[in-house]
Amino acid sequence: MYRYDNRIVATLDAGGTNFVFGAMQAREYIIDPISIPAKAHDLDLCLQSMVEGFSKVFEQLKQKPVAISFAFPGPADYPNGIIGGYLPNFPSFREGVALGTFLEKKFGVPVFINNDGDLFTYGEALCGVLPDINSRLRAMGSNKRFHNLIGYTLGTGLGIGIVIDGRLNRGDNSCVETFCLRHRDMPDIIVEEGASIRAVQRIYGELSGNRNHGFTPKDICEIADGTKEGNSDAARKAFASLGRITGNAIATAVTITDGLVVIGGGVAGAKHWIMPALLEELRSSIHTLGGEEVGLMQMKVFDLEDPEEFKTFAKGEIKKIKVYGEDEYVDYDCMKRTGIAFSKLGTNKAVSVGAYAFALSQLDKKRH
Repeated sequence: MYRYDNRIVATLDAGGTNFVFGAMQAREYIIDPISIPAKAHDLDLCLQSMVEGFSKVFEQLKQKPVAISFAFPGPADYPNGIIGGYLPNFPSFREGVALGTFLEKKFGVPVFINNDGDLFTYGEALCGVLPDINSRLRAMGSNKRFHNLIGYTLGTGLGIGIVIDGRLNRGDNSCVETFCLRHRDMPDIIVEEGASIRAVQRIYGELSGNRNHGFTPKDICEIADGTKEGNSDAARKAFASLGRITGNAIATAVTITDGLVVIGGGVAGAKHWIMPALLEELRSSIHTLGGEEVGLMQMKVFDLEDPEEFKTFAKGEIKKIKVYGEDEYVDYDCMKRTGIAFSKLGTNKAVSVGAYAFALSQLDKKRH
């Protein structure tokens, strides 16, 4: 979708330290990134930085962008472009800022704002992992197709996005969140404390006996791999813990939404240490009061990165069902299933493609 579209959309990667501006056409960047300090502590300076960055983008383009579209941290009323509430990286926005309207008046084009989890998932649903999986199913002769995608970003926090039948679910309050679910092992604590960068660092510190280690998740992954000096057992257990906690949160969303799952974010680079525990959790059981065992998931869960598992996933379980009262049989695929995949586009690219596609989809909707 939009692979051959000539319309241009201005984009922004809004970090608390730096703003990185760009422009996309036909799902590809068409100018070099423009980086400007965010100055997030001061609202006037921050908005000046935003205007300066987008102005430089517009100056470099031969035609005016049809829209501005980007991700910005919440809480927010994204459909109305209002940012406000507890934003640790943008304290000057806490009282509420009509950011969308401000930029629309400055640049004379529609402005679309979402959170990064939403745009990551939207990009992967339209142009990344979801069409790729359906294409692979088609190539293997399977009639099964998937239309829903749940995306998770594992990084500073645990972000989520949900796309239902090609449409981004923004919720009625712009409040589709997962960070505040209960922690699997500490029910009074939010799940993000066990499924984030700080969780890996904390657990490694506790298990290694070195709480002031200063390692990043990348360092800890290298320790787990044996390519960097450190406590490899503690490193592997830190990622396994993240896998279990994240898997428990994923089970809640998938059970309600019934779709595939894509994972991105910086911590996903350690997927070979995360996935075993994550899958074990998703495939685990719970019980009724009468002692009956019930799967945590009501579907079979597959690692879609594993070629052999993908074959089973594609094949399904076909039965011949006799039509009542008729001498006729129909095929019935009785295998309810879901799968876990990792970003096809790369997290940053998926967010940008999601921002680009979302803007164009909204403009197209208004035309009709």
